[in-house]
Amino acid sequence: MLQKQTFPITDVYVPVKRMKTLDPAKVEQIAESMLEEGQTTPIRVRAGKDRVVLLEGLHRLEALKALGEDSVEAYLVQARIH
Repeated sequence: MLQKQTFPITDVYVPVKRMKTLDPAKVEQIAESMLEEGQTTPIRVRAGKDRVVLLEGLHRLEALKALGEDSVEAYLVQARIH
């Protein structure tokens, strides 16, 4: 079972390929929701070298950045070796 952990936003690496899918309007909508309710759904990350790598939750992460937050709740997912 996955457990929520808190990570500094600066420690979350967003791959360039994933960043290309960013929709500013969606970020704004999520940020407005977060002002009222806070972060209700954790993002998903995997362990990387000296940081964690974003797997899911780009718009939530960017919304937190826009709101000036310095940490994010996330599920740390164990990467599978194929």
